[in-house]
Amino acid sequence: MKVAKESQSLQNKKIISQTVQFVQQTLQGAESGHDWWHIQRVWNNAILISKTEQADTFIIELAALLHDIADSKFHDGDEEIGPQRAGEFLKSIGLEETIIIHIQQIIRNMSFKASLGQVDFHSKEMEVVQDADRLDAIGAIGIARAFTYGGFKNRELYNPDIPPALTMSKEEYKKSDAPTINHFYEKLLLLKDKMNTDTGLKIAEERHQFMLTYLKQFYNEWNGEHEQL
Repeated sequence: MKVAKESQSLQNKKIISQTVQFVQQTLQGAESGHDWWHIQRVWNNAILISKTEQADTFIIELAALLHDIADSKFHDGDEEIGPQRAGEFLKSIGLEETIIIHIQQIIRNMSFKASLGQVDFHSKEMEVVQDADRLDAIGAIGIARAFTYGGFKNRELYNPDIPPALTMSKEEYKKSDAPTINHFYEKLLLLKDKMNTDTGLKIAEERHQFMLTYLKQFYNEWNGEHEQL
């Protein structure tokens, strides 16, 4: 039994290594908010969170590594291309179908965008990966990613004449081209209260506070206000 467990552990490590190589190669040249370094941060977050959760860490790691293998934002809104490409890769390295289906379901249902529509799948593993991904959308790196993507899409930094849309449907969210500051109110500041795990929430609280501090400073600078004077 011990030998079998050790053999499975070695096999899992080999699969993780193959997946890392596949993701690194696939995401070469990707937009910097959704590149390999984003994947690595989410992967690290997921491993950290999984230490306090009763969940399958092998599935968690694979889902974290593959969750943005083909983000719909960069593929004409196609929400199935990510699960499809992940499934094709996992099948090519001989992973069993039940695990592949689970990982595809996590990828298909874990995004903030997906949460604005009907979500018919849930698992503890998805909770962990979802928290890990959402943590990378907030705090200092989350702010950097938001403005990087806004620049990539040629969006305004801020326009006081365009208020945030706080009750968007999934389709409205997908089509939005609002200024980047609006994105804080339409998504980023909402994520803390959507955390699934205690570890995710604890980390999110600090990052959430940092975003509030940043916004206060942003508005002061925008309006030419200087508290120290």
